[in-house]
Amino acid sequence: MAIAFKGFLTDRDITIMATAAGRNPTQVKVADVMSTDIAYCLEDQEVEDAVQLMEARQIRRLPILSSENRLVGIVSLGDIAVHVGAREMAGETLSEVSRPATPK
Repeated sequence: MAIAFKGFLTDRDITIMATAAGRNPTQVKVADVMSTDIAYCLEDQEVEDAVQLMEARQIRRLPILSSENRLVGIVSLGDIAVHVGAREMAGETLSEVSRPATPK
């Protein structure tokens, strides 16, 4: 049975959607503060695809799904630098992820 992937909760979500909004993080439900517009890659995509998506969406962690849409892992900038051996690529990605975002 496949599990539907509905959202992702980060420390940033808790800070902005709960604490900064004046809500008590110990009393708010995850569904009320999680991000639902989730970027992800499939496990058989190239690392470059993940890097480009992380840069475009300015995210530091990327969920990885199987072809059956099951969560199989999460890739971080550190994973790219250490495990792929692409320190330069990770540095460039960090630079893009960290640049100030433009308002939507």
